Amino acid sequence: MSGATHRGSTLPTLAGALLAGLIFGIGLILAGMSNPAKVLAFLDLAGDWDPSLALVMVSGIAVTRVGLLIGRHTGRSASGEPFHASSHRPADRRLLAGSALFGLGWGLAGFCPGPAVVAVGAGYLPALPLAAGMLIGLWVRRPAGGAL
Repeated sequence: MSGATHRGSTLPTLAGALLAGLIFGIGLILAGMSNPAKVLAFLDLAGDWDPSLALVMVSGIAVTRVGLLIGRHTGRSASGEPFHASSHRPADRRLLAGSALFGLGWGLAGFCPGPAVVAVGAGYLPALPLAAGMLIGLWVRRPAGGAL
C-alpha cells in the first residue's frame, strides 16, 4: 500500500504530514495557543501583557529557518520530495490588506488558523465560526482549478 497516491503524494508522505500536524497541534496546546484568553493577553500591550507567546513565535521562526536552510541546501524536503521555497515579493496592497484582516481576526477571536483548528478538534465550539470563516476564505481564494 506504500505506493498508493493522493494527488501525487505517496502514503508515507501523507503519513509524515499527518504526524507533523499532530506534533504541531500538541505543541500549540502545550504552549497555550489554543487558549484564546492567553492569546488575547499577549496582544494586550496596554494592559496585563503576557509575553510568553513571543517565545513560542521565536521558537517557531527558528525551527522554520533551519528547515528552510536545509531544504535549500539539499533541494529536498524531509519526505524526499523536491523542495520549493517561496520567492520574495515586495509588499503590495493585497498583502497589506490580508495582513490587516488576519490581525483583526486574530485580535477579535484570540485565534490564528492553527490554534483555531486545534480548538475545533478539541471540541471548543466558540472557535467553530472562525474555522468556518477560514474555510470560506480558502474557498474564495483557491487557485484556478484547485480544490479546497
